[in-house]
Amino acid sequence: MEQRHLGRTGLRVSRIGLGTLTWGRDTGEHDAAELLKVFWEAGGTLVDTADVYGDGEAEYLLGQLIEGLVPRRDLVISTKAGSVPDPDRRFDGSRGHLLAALDASLARLGTDYVDVWHVHAFDPGTPLEETLQALDIAVSSGRARYAGVSNFCGWQLAKAATWQLAAPGVRTRLASTQMEYSLLQRGVEREVLPAALDLGVGLLPSSPLGRGVLTGKYRDGTPSDSRGGSHMAPFVAPYLDDAASSIVDAVTTAADGLAVTPLQVALAWVRDRPGVVAPVIGARNAQQLTAALSVETLSLPDEICRALDDVSAPVHHYPDHDWSTL
Repeated sequence: MEQRHLGRTGLRVSRIGLGTLTWGRDTGEHDAAELLKVFWEAGGTLVDTADVYGDGEAEYLLGQLIEGLVPRRDLVISTKAGSVPDPDRRFDGSRGHLLAALDASLARLGTDYVDVWHVHAFDPGTPLEETLQALDIAVSSGRARYAGVSNFCGWQLAKAATWQLAAPGVRTRLASTQMEYSLLQRGVEREVLPAALDLGVGLLPSSPLGRGVLTGKYRDGTPSDSRGGSHMAPFVAPYLDDAASSIVDAVTTAADGLAVTPLQVALAWVRDRPGVVAPVIGARNAQQLTAALSVETLSLPDEICRALDDVSAPVHHYPDHDWSTL
């Protein structure tokens, strides 16, 4: 699998990442082992998790599989901290919470360090410089090799990345940001992606298949064995409207013309967008993952990309575009 630099750093990762959102909850040890093995054998290196996935079980399960199944040195492990199960405070970006969460993650993963550590979300209740100091401490102490953020909007990302580049002292530049990005969700193109490109922050798209909808599996209803037919139905529901249906139809038409699958078309489109480093795939089983990894040999023709851009284009007006042309 082709490797790409993570932002403006020397770290290289596979251009498809393996997500573990459902590990330890819907995905058991056997399926997780198969997923990791298939991913590693295909040349995949980037494995993404978080301390809240499965209430910590995803990290624990990944830790159980490291070394026994796949050598630690062959993986680039990314995890996140900052989300908390508190209805009154969904995110905690305080230095104390983040560093304690990182130590707990390392214990579950059974490793001395993570390759990339992300702040899971912006915490308006904590000064940003305090949150960022936790990243500096994590890297300087060797507990994390690189650092990034997740779910930061445009001004939040720009402020954080600029602070790390301009503040006095030894700061850890932001290597990456993880955001939802697909043909069904192009909101990051308004401000997040331009900021990331300007500041050298690599984008790791989550839900690159539109929460599974872009595979076309929901065109004729909701399959009983799909996430839309499970407890995750509310997660899928926003992308089952008429606007999404038109985009899925266009993806299917393109796939038919290229003799490939809608999954391959949708994944190739987001993988090769400017600023994207590695879409993170949350496959439920090895068969789904193998289908996703088959996109490695596919590059979409320019005319197909333009057609998909047009049919899925979000409405961007003032001030996102040059105001003088409006």
